[in-house]
Amino acid sequence: MEKQNDNEAFLDYPQEIIQLLNDAKFFGRMNDPTGSSYLKGACGDEMEFYLVIENQRITDIKYYTDGCPATRACAEMTAHLAYGKTIDEALLISPGKVIKQLQGLPKDHLHCSILSVSTLYRAIADYLLKK
Repeated sequence: MEKQNDNEAFLDYPQEIIQLLNDAKFFGRMNDPTGSSYLKGACGDEMEFYLVIENQRITDIKYYTDGCPATRACAEMTAHLAYGKTIDEALLISPGKVIKQLQGLPKDHLHCSILSVSTLYRAIADYLLKK
């Protein structure tokens, strides 16, 4: 099967998800985070999360992935939901909450929400273990 380019892959997504991907406010890497993580999903997509946590609050957050549009959308939404939250609040973010926010995410890509939230949790754990 021939791999679709990103523009073709976007055709299956609602306009809200396309806009989220185009904005990509939290996409990128970060120097000197207070917590970071890397995971590779069962689908082969790789994800990284970077956090700056001050006074138990996430004051900066970035993610990086070379994954499909669904993986990128889930990571962007996870970062959006976590930004400005306390550690306790961020730990309440679930894959289900990400899916609910990304209405129209293709059913065969729901696993991407698990990858993004799991990577966020590991970045938080990295921060807590360094304390």
